[in-house]
Amino acid sequence: MSKKQTHQDSPLSSPAYGAIAISEASLEPWPNPAPEEVYEANISYPEFTCLCPRSGYPDFATISIRYRPKKTIVELKSLKLYLNSFRDRPISHEAVTALIYRDLMTLLEPEFLEVTGDFNVRGNVKTVITLHSGMERKRKKSSSSRSGKQKQPS
Repeated sequence: MSKKQTHQDSPLSSPAYGAIAISEASLEPWPNPAPEEVYEANISYPEFTCLCPRSGYPDFATISIRYRPKKTIVELKSLKLYLNSFRDRPISHEAVTALIYRDLMTLLEPEFLEVTGDFNVRGNVKTVITLHSGMERKRKKSSSSRSGKQKQPS
């Protein structure tokens, strides 16, 4: 009779090198190897995971990144490790897509950047979140008074 293998029988007595690399992950800029050219980089990461902040269940997505670099590009291994760092983190679809966008925009300062989080169906709901550098938040002055009543047009 063979003994059933359990987690305690695992040969890993300390954290695996991948887990250590992910915990130390940070995005790394590299010099653009072709700064004289206008080109677009397209990166797809189909194995993205994070945790639902409400239920704790895993959310799976494809993260797509499009950008036109200026002086720097993102080093791909650092990007992979950075994206893997979300796997045990409770964060909403909107928040994680926006965070990835902001971190890449800050790091690269590209001519154009678009980040899309295409999340798998869960609970019969599919979510696709997109942020790009052509979007602008237009802030309107509030036309309501402190009491919450709307001002009537003159």
